[in-house]
Amino acid sequence: MRIAVVGGKLQGVEACYLARKAGWQVRLVDRCPDVLARGMCDEFIGADICREDDLNRVFDGIDLVLPALEDKETLDALLGFCTAAMLPCAFDAAAYEISSSKIASDRLFAELGLPIPRPWPEAEFPLIAKPSGSSGSKGIRILRNRDDWMAAFPNAEALKEWVIQEYLEGPSYSIEVVGVDGGSVPFQITDLYMDADHDCKRVTAPTELPRALATQFMSLSLIIAEAVKLKGIMDVEVILNNGQLKVLEIDARIPSQTPTAVFWSSGVNLVEILGKSILGAELPNRSTQEVEKAVIYEHIRVSPGILEVGGEHLITQLTGLQVFPDFFGANEALTDFEPGRTNWGATLIVCDNDRDAAWQKRCEVLMDIRHRFGIERFLDFGPSLP
Repeated sequence: MRIAVVGGKLQGVEACYLARKAGWQVRLVDRCPDVLARGMCDEFIGADICREDDLNRVFDGIDLVLPALEDKETLDALLGFCTAAMLPCAFDAAAYEISSSKIASDRLFAELGLPIPRPWPEAEFPLIAKPSGSSGSKGIRILRNRDDWMAAFPNAEALKEWVIQEYLEGPSYSIEVVGVDGGSVPFQITDLYMDADHDCKRVTAPTELPRALATQFMSLSLIIAEAVKLKGIMDVEVILNNGQLKVLEIDARIPSQTPTAVFWSSGVNLVEILGKSILGAELPNRSTQEVEKAVIYEHIRVSPGILEVGGEHLITQLTGLQVFPDFFGANEALTDFEPGRTNWGATLIVCDNDRDAAWQKRCEVLMDIRHRFGIERFLDFGPSLP
């Protein structure tokens, strides 16, 4: 199969990586010639979808289009072309419209009676403020007291397009759901670890969530998928606080990070399942998958004397990512490393038979990197607590 991935940033990296793992031919389309995922495709076409005169040229010979971006103008133009050209597109515009607005998605959660963080003004300090139109941790602010509040929101006008909730502590978890006409299937749960800026720095699988809570999480994800009439892929994130799962957000588009962790742990390729379902194949007839191995998926940055573990922002600063097998002992890495470089970054994928063995292997990988590059300082910070 020949697939066109539109957008070569973090989502494009995920899409290209897993599409090639499925054995598909991948054409990457992006307006930027030095985009992050360029080295991870079979063919690159530099094109601005909104201004391209001949989109038939861009998508000639393509069987399926997979949008991997969040720019509304580009998405509208791409979906319009695919509809007119009768070209299958793995994207649910209606579900995405809800998930791309935290205000709209929080309203949906409340209507469905799902457990969610208490909203302001019901909640007290500390609070977390999220820009409605941003995904992930982008733009998040922690409000510890009234002074923080006044600095962030000096008047009522400044509150527009923000979701403000109680700040919750606890482990976070993610699950992907793929839906088509007639049903949806949740896949493997992954555990999320945040850096000091609440940006996801590490994903692990299988989950440490107890079985009863894992079952509850899957049920919550199906309730949401049914409510949005999902025809594509959706990511659901929750936090476990005082023994209760609370829904944080949804993203109805190809996620980054977690699908690759699912692939290495369970062997399930979510991009392959998504693509085949859009083209008419039936979804797997089971809601859980047999876990085969433990995986740690983690971002690092190396600079003279320093090895840092951090969120996805470490990777967005790179160019020319390549896939390297057996990278300093890691099973695989997505990296801009070249011999002789002293500044580079990588997403490390470490896999072993169980969680303890995988963690030990991960520590050995980092120690090997520190030894080879003469690194003394090791930075791996979690969220700064209120």
